[in-house]
Amino acid sequence: MQAFEIIASVLGSLSRLSTADWVFEQQVMSHINAVTKHMQSQYPALSTTKMEDRVYTLGNVFKRHGRYKQAMELYDQALAGYEKALGVDHPDTLNTGNNMAIVFGSQGQYEKSLGLYEQALAGCEKPLGVDHQHTITTVNNMALVFDNQGQYEKALGLYERALARREKTLGVDHPATLTTVNNMAVVFDRHGQYEKALGLYERVLARREKALGVDHSVTLTGVNNLATVFRSQGQYKKAL
Repeated sequence: MQAFEIIASVLGSLSRLSTADWVFEQQVMSHINAVTKHMQSQYPALSTTKMEDRVYTLGNVFKRHGRYKQAMELYDQALAGYEKALGVDHPDTLNTGNNMAIVFGSQGQYEKSLGLYEQALAGCEKPLGVDHQHTITTVNNMALVFDNQGQYEKALGLYERALARREKTLGVDHPATLTTVNNMAVVFDRHGQYEKALGLYERVLARREKALGVDHSVTLTGVNNLATVFRSQGQYKKAL
């Protein structure tokens, strides 16, 4: 199990936003697979909170690389362990359920995804409060599912709720706040409300340029989003 501990520890220290770290994960995927299979054969006898943390970390890695079946197997193990050791309302338990909902949403299983988000939201709001980041993140993620289903009004309502609370608790320039603003812009863009989309995209871009610089990958994604709207409007010179 030493190999499992080492790999899980190293992977847990990587950034989910770093391209270089993603490439590294891909390069060592055969080793990740091997230690995961070995760990799963002995898991019942080894289950501890520390082990759950390691399993959760590997589940996140598999999710990032689109290996949803493997991710769900690990999340199931981690969730069972967290519920037993920490309770159903603990942040670690709720985070695991939230990530399982993300996987279902990525696979187009929206009803299963929403069911888990609703369960997580109920678990967050009571013990943690409506302004806690776990609660707000769950609201934001539910909006994303409704957006993918084409239920734009429900999506916007939840995004507005999440945005108001993120601006209050984190500030207008926080990356999480800007993510919600960007998500709202995506809804307007898909719904053909291009001027509203442009206004929000420009707001996000200006703040990301200030915080991250003009060459950061997240900033450049914002530039690309603006170009997409201009293309949809037929303003091809601006888009180019």
